[in-house]
Formats: sequence, structure tokens, C-alpha cells
Amino acid sequence: MKKKPYPTPHINAAPEDFAKTVLMPGDPLRAKFIAENYLTDAKLVNNVRGVHGYTGTYEGVRVSVMGSGMGMPSIGIYSYELFNFFGVENIVRVGSAGGLREDVKVDSVVAAIGACTESSFVSNFNLPGTFAPTADFGLLSSCVEAGKELGIDVKVGTVLSSDVFYKDEDYEIGSGLSNVERWAKMGVLAEEMEAAALYINAARAGKKALCVCTVSDNLITGESLSSKERETSFDDMIRLVLKTAVSIEKRE
Repeated sequence: MKKKPYPTPHINAAPEDFAKTVLMPGDPLRAKFIAENYLTDAKLVNNVRGVHGYTGTYEGVRVSVMGSGMGMPSIGIYSYELFNFFGVENIVRVGSAGGLREDVKVDSVVAAIGACTESSFVSNFNLPGTFAPTADFGLLSSCVEAGKELGIDVKVGTVLSSDVFYKDEDYEIGSGLSNVERWAKMGVLAEEMEAAALYINAARAGKKALCVCTVSDNLITGESLSSKERETSFDDMIRLVLKTAVSIEKRE
């Protein structure tokens, strides 16, 4: 008899423990917060390495939420296992990002239609060219419609998924073109660290993914949200993605 591919070294659960749609904040404690404050009858289904995963209901629809950790290697592991071993169909990243343009104000909500990256993550797939990691259009359109319903302005565009948080720039902004300014000139809205890997894994598995982020600081203007403002702004984003999850499940 063929051995079941679960539990894995990272997720101690069975496929039936997860809903078809999983929300993935980077911080496992934010997953706990979402489960305890937004979901009904939330049940802990995973806690390997302190990565909290819960399944409950929102507006009568079954939804899961689990931390992804920080960076592409981390979300690469968890999204791969959820898509390929646990029967998950949709993953929506719920994160924070740094704005790369002056018109992307702090507390803006950005939905990533595509994810640029300087990462070598996709090289693992041995493609004979350049791959463009993109969101699922159905998830993206559901998110935009949910934003209209909730009165939340969703900025749709590309993001930069970076491997590096602390960067050694060659020169400061304003004294030439920094890397941040180069990406901004190409219309990139914000920088984060996970979307590209999530989109690549979704494409390979034939599944669906979307990245939605709150802009917590602006890398051009230096603006940043206070801890209280982050709490309020993240609440808008959480309600948005939960409404999106409900729309997805009802559609399917």
C-alpha cells in the first residue's frame, strides 16, 4: 500500500482538517488572531514549529488560516504541501508591504496581479525562459468586488517579492537611481517577500493564489504606520480577504 504523503514534517494534519481556501499571514500569531477574532468555532489543526493553523467558519463558509513564515523559502514549503498533499485549492496571502511609489500611501491595500522578483526560486523548475508569476484572475476579481462592497479601495498592480529585507544599496535615494527607484519606474507598487513563490507553486500545482497586502510603510517617503494604525488597517485587509474567501467558496 502506498504511504500517504501526510502528515508532513511541517504540517501535522489530514486533508479534511483544511478548508479548500486558506488565508496565509506571514506571522503565525496573526493567524491565531484572525482565527480567534473573526472565525466561528475555530479549531487548531496544526502547530508544528509554532506555525498555527486553524479551521473555522466565516459567514457560514468553512475557511482555514495558517502562518506561512517569512520569505519565499518558508511560504514555498507550506504552500507546496497545502496544494499538493492536503487538497487545498486556494491560498490567499495576507501580509504587509512597503510602498515603492509616493502615490501608494501607508494603509493602502494592494492586491498583486503579478510578482516581480530577483529570487532564484523559479530556477528549481528548469524552465527554458523567464516565468511571470501571476495571481488567479478569479480570486483577484473577487477581491476587488469585495473591496467595493466593503468600501475598501484595492490598488491592483505588480509587487516585488524580495529575498532580502536589509539591503546594502549602492547609493541613497535621490543621488541616482537606487534599486527601489528602478522597480518603481517600472510601475511596481510595493515590495514584500512571499508572493512570487506562492504564485509559482500555485501554477505548478494547477491551483489558485492571490497576495493581498496592507502598506505598512513607504520606502520612498519614509512614512510608516503606528502600531494602532496597523491594527486598524490590517482589520480592513482581514475583512476583505475573508469576504473574498466567502465569495470563492460560494462560487465553487
